[in-house]
Amino acid sequence: MTNWRAVVIGFLVLTVLSIFGIAVPGLGQLTAGLIGGFVAGYLAGGGLTGGAWHGLLAGSLGGIVAGLLLWIGLTIVGTAGGPIGSAIGATGGFVLAIAIVFFSMIVAIECALAGAIGGLLSEN
Repeated sequence: MTNWRAVVIGFLVLTVLSIFGIAVPGLGQLTAGLIGGFVAGYLAGGGLTGGAWHGLLAGSLGGIVAGLLLWIGLTIVGTAGGPIGSAIGATGGFVLAIAIVFFSMIVAIECALAGAIGGLLSEN
């Protein structure tokens, strides 16, 4: 059974550290994914498989939310160009959102690995 509390907390940790990862060169996005996945797996427990599942969900949720926000943002910015600009902005935003979701699935794999370690170390 999925522990959504652990997934949401892992997602929030991943998101906050990703924001700081942009500003702090040493932290980076990969570190944020590792820590967020570890937190999700540790809070959920369940050994390797339970931790990996919850880390994967936390990482995937991060990518999907980022992709949707970019798509909405580019669509709104495109409305400044009228109907044609709106269509171009929506199309470009959609393509960018799909690319971000695809690349975030790669990050979700590292979140799953870190989650598996967290689940293994957890006493739940």
